[in-house]
Amino acid sequence: MIHCGKKYICAVVACTLIFASILICYWKDLQLSNTVTRKILPEATTASPAGQLCRGKIAQNAITPLQDNKTFIISPYFDDRESKVTRVIGIVHHEDVKQLYCWFCCQPNGKIYVSNAKIDVHSDRFGFPYGAADIVCLEPENCDPTHVSIHPFAHGNIDQLPRFEIKNRKAEPFSVDFTVCISAMFGNYNNVLQFIQSLEMYKILGAQKVVIYKNNCSHLMEKVLKFYIEEGTVEVIPWPINSRLKVSSKWHFSMDAKDIGYYGQITALNDCIYRNMQRSKFVVLNDADEIILPLKHLNWKTMMSSLQEQNPGTGIFLFENHIFPETISTHLFNISSWNTVPGVNILQHVHREPDRKDVFNPRKMIVDPQKVIQTSVHSVLRAYGDSVNVPMDVALIYHCRKPLQRDLPRESLVRDTSLWRYNSSLIMNVNKVLSQT
Repeated sequence: MIHCGKKYICAVVACTLIFASILICYWKDLQLSNTVTRKILPEATTASPAGQLCRGKIAQNAITPLQDNKTFIISPYFDDRESKVTRVIGIVHHEDVKQLYCWFCCQPNGKIYVSNAKIDVHSDRFGFPYGAADIVCLEPENCDPTHVSIHPFAHGNIDQLPRFEIKNRKAEPFSVDFTVCISAMFGNYNNVLQFIQSLEMYKILGAQKVVIYKNNCSHLMEKVLKFYIEEGTVEVIPWPINSRLKVSSKWHFSMDAKDIGYYGQITALNDCIYRNMQRSKFVVLNDADEIILPLKHLNWKTMMSSLQEQNPGTGIFLFENHIFPETISTHLFNISSWNTVPGVNILQHVHREPDRKDVFNPRKMIVDPQKVIQTSVHSVLRAYGDSVNVPMDVALIYHCRKPLQRDLPRESLVRDTSLWRYNSSLIMNVNKVLSQT
């Protein structure tokens, strides 16, 4: 017990005890608060580390490795369809990459804010150790980031980190109706005649833009691409993925045990969808030897208007693949000036393989890019809209390539001359390109 001779001394002592108690309680609350903050920090946005401002070199390459050499960045895109996030399209090792952070460059103050990234490796990896991935970060409040860096740590020096421009920040009216995405051109690609025919068919059917992820091709093919780039039809994205990873030309790891399958095709397709999300009403996903051929309509625009009217709320339209073997040809449309051009003349191949019982025909797609979250090659993995299989009497994929049913006699094939209704326009357009290249 404290004994005081005077009242004011007791009052002072009592105040001191009360103040000490308050300090002790405040210290305990602060410790608890710090513990909670540390627990929720991975979900939160942290302020500028040590007052750092935006730095680092702007990334110039289509595929940029991080220092771990297990994370490869393609491009970041602004995505506000659910909440304001930056979605970075990349390639990661599905086991070794555990944690990444987005270092945002905020405007107008130029300060850095750090967000924890959710690493979402796409399910269609087909056994390969590396796969397409979405690296998704919630954007800070009161921040309109123009650039972002990706880092395995929430703290550190980012002087040497590459900075990536965040695309799709401003909503704009569609500049084209149809964009075709082709991925990936590799193997010293030299099927020049069929490529020109496919490009001209895309244009006849309604495509205004064709995006090609090019690994390599022949010298003659380079000349053709240069012509289409100057024309304004083609956009080439360099795709040197084999300089970063051991790539397979097969679709499954069991066929070829490399780092990633089919030259990173799935990553390129996802990048192409986001790249064109705000500039194209529809995105067509097929290969250069494939043409989505309308049978009830003359072009894609009237076909898609009809399909959307019949299928409200649908964002993904899947078309059945049919093989027109290049080994079976007709003597018609043997155009002498085309004979010196390497590649297949699709007008001479109008016999398709019949359906096989209990065998699924793969499909390719025309999609509303704003309704796609993640895509694979033959289907969309995640989307906001419904998917519909387009009946074969409406359209099919004309796919001229090596036969799948090699032993079928000619009389067992189905003669299908649907392509020929475009023959006069196609011949004229191809001749024009060949004369200029």
